Amino acid sequence: MFNAKQLIDAKGHEVWTVRHTQTVYEAVSLMAEKDVGSLLVMQGEKLVGIITERHYARNVVLKGKTSPHTLVGEIMSRSVVCARPEQTVDECMDLMTRKRVRHLPVLERGKVIGIISIGDLVKSIIDDQSFIIEQLENYISGEKLAH
Repeated sequence: MFNAKQLIDAKGHEVWTVRHTQTVYEAVSLMAEKDVGSLLVMQGEKLVGIITERHYARNVVLKGKTSPHTLVGEIMSRSVVCARPEQTVDECMDLMTRKRVRHLPVLERGKVIGIISIGDLVKSIIDDQSFIIEQLENYISGEKLAH
């Protein structure tokens, strides 16, 4: 079972960010361009929030605001649920489920080292299960196990 750091190492450390002073239009445009569902809101090196497609839908669209005239800081979540690098995939999945979030920044010594999504966790779990099934099938059929 992988931990958060191993997952980040495998998928990459690239994180897309915005500032709280940018418009929601700029943020949503970046999400579309990069094909991601969230952006971390940074102030220098410090994580100060997160903005997701859900924030946009609920706090701009449904409230009749316009994205070119609304700032990220007005709709972002300031209490960001984060993971530590050593947390396992199962622990991250549990955290995301309990806190009802789909994107989990990973912080090491207070610095963002990456972000994992619910999709990343599901893929990791499926890959682990597929490997176990393959090993069990090989064992049952008498083939040599891979190490």
